[in-house]
Amino acid sequence: MIGRIPARAALLAVAALLAVAVFGVTAGAADAESEVVYSNLPETNPGNVVSEAFEATSTDQFGGLVQLGGTARRNGAVTVGLSSWGCEHGGWPGTPECTTAMGARFSLPVTLNIYEAGPSNEVGALLRSVTKTFNIPYRPSENDKKCTGEAHGAWYDGALHQCFHGKYTKITFAVGKFTWPAKAIVSIAFNTSDYGASPQRPQPCNSEPNGGCPYDSLNVGLTEETGPSVGSDPAPAGVYQDSKWTGAYCDNGIGGTGVFRLNDGCWTGYQPLIRVKATI
Repeated sequence: MIGRIPARAALLAVAALLAVAVFGVTAGAADAESEVVYSNLPETNPGNVVSEAFEATSTDQFGGLVQLGGTARRNGAVTVGLSSWGCEHGGWPGTPECTTAMGARFSLPVTLNIYEAGPSNEVGALLRSVTKTFNIPYRPSENDKKCTGEAHGAWYDGALHQCFHGKYTKITFAVGKFTWPAKAIVSIAFNTSDYGASPQRPQPCNSEPNGGCPYDSLNVGLTEETGPSVGSDPAPAGVYQDSKWTGAYCDNGIGGTGVFRLNDGCWTGYQPLIRVKATI
């Protein structure tokens, strides 16, 4: 799969041994008290996933509704799957040539928001907001020998023997002291050149055509016809989005644009990639 955007994301020997033994028991006990209460992330990391763009769809914020399983409801962490299409130089289509130094990353502040879900799954009160700066990987350089035709400009995953235009990656937020409701709306927000709380244009990076603004090519990963392995999706045909483009909405914007709301009716099989881990 190349990746696409759907239409409508570790002294003394005796003392040392005792210390290890005590640490092991403590760590084991801590692990035993935490559990994954929602997850639709892939069990193994793929090369890329289908995804929803922010810049291309005039989006400020994007997320989904999660129904938690298990019994843990305190604190924990949220992991979100992303698809990074940005090249260190050049553009993902291969024109200009996409080149990225091995291990190159870009820094980006991303905000996690957790909202209460109303009786009809509408957006309720903001319960928690956490902003963290992540070092996100650029996608690798293009491989013109392995990736040709429709895959022109793509990078080649030698382990999977496939070409991809974007690269799957994950970011994780510690939510701090917090009590999870059984059902919550989980979303992320970040700035792109033209959208977000603080649009980045103009910035020096915009001087390089199709490259240098990796946040413009950063997408939220989506499931592809698979449900969560833990928990459930109370609104399987809907996502939550704040976009200024009418075409981003299933109702063509009739319910309003430029506001974070339920975008329901045309997202069946495509839910934001989210994992929630909490403690008992």
